Amino acid sequence: MALIETILLYKFTQLSREELAQMLGIDDEFRQTRMYQSIKQEGKLEGKLEGKLEGKLESVPQLLAMGLSIEQVAQGLGLTIEQVQQAAQKQQDN
Repeated sequence: MALIETILLYKFTQLSREELAQMLGIDDEFRQTRMYQSIKQEGKLEGKLEGKLEGKLESVPQLLAMGLSIEQVAQGLGLTIEQVQQAAQKQQDN
């Protein structure tokens, strides 16, 4: 689902995705436009980046348990010290 459709679904919560697409005239022809494809690609990229970050954050507790310092983990994973500290705290809270 494209970013625009997602935003519109949040604005029109009473409509289904299909009803919204029909209301806005979003059909297969529209989905082939450069604008739609660009937005779709942007959404995919954002999803990939979020997934990579989540994966890095999930590995923080294991790396700290191996004896690496917060600074070493941050440097090794390309995270900030604050991100590492938050991930470590989140693990402790669970």
